[in-house]
Amino acid sequence: MTDQVMDTNAVEGGERKEQESWGSFLWFCTKLVLAVLIFRTFLFSFFTIPSESMLPGLQTGDYLIAAKWPYGYNENSLPLGIPGPRDRVFGSLPTRGDVVVFKHPVDGTEYVKRAIGLPGDTIAMRNGVLVINGEMVPKRKIADFLMPVSANTRCHPRGQLMRYPSGNEACRYSRFEETLPGGKKIQVLDFGATIQDDFGPVVVPEGQVFMMGDNRDNSMDSRFPAVPGGGVGLVDQNALVARASVVLFSTDGSAEWLLPWTWFTAARWDRIGHGI
Repeated sequence: MTDQVMDTNAVEGGERKEQESWGSFLWFCTKLVLAVLIFRTFLFSFFTIPSESMLPGLQTGDYLIAAKWPYGYNENSLPLGIPGPRDRVFGSLPTRGDVVVFKHPVDGTEYVKRAIGLPGDTIAMRNGVLVINGEMVPKRKIADFLMPVSANTRCHPRGQLMRYPSGNEACRYSRFEETLPGGKKIQVLDFGATIQDDFGPVVVPEGQVFMMGDNRDNSMDSRFPAVPGGGVGLVDQNALVARASVVLFSTDGSAEWLLPWTWFTAARWDRIGHGI
């Protein structure tokens, strides 16, 4: 009888330990999910670059980490469709020259562009030169930009296709440096004469931002009316999501999920940690 009691106690003790183990595991998972939600809600989030509108600084296949707190929080900055306030809490406008993640005013798609015009600014383009508040932004020619041709990057018709002795191809683009009001220097591409070269002037209303791509002649931005999959028009402050901070990872698009070694050969290692 004593042996049977001991066996029963041992079984019950094992069951309790198993239940405690499962409880600890579930509590760990809950804490992990909460930590990720807090991280993505209040601190940082991750975004990919799907187009070449921000060349030369950002390339198709770049994975960005972007800071949430600089522009405050609202329903557009919360992850996973979590409901939130429509108006921004602790909100502030971008600094001119910030690279901004925002929601398209019409279809809600996430875009990445550079903040060029702030409320009260007058923005125009004249013969390919940016004009802010009646002053032409200084623009000087620098070394051409060479973009390697890859699975996710083709040479634009206005670029010059070239081939290295190794057989690899690259596209050559004319590159310029602009000095924005306040002294921030940015690099932009210019394809020559295009319809984007002359625009405005327009005055940026209160609470809105004028966005432009650094690939000036290959960017649907605030110079175009807001339409799904196209221009974005003037971007309301409430549509802001985050400020792009650094390139976390980058791929040329040649990786195949079923071939693990291609994950390494496709990586652009020199892009990792690239500041924005």
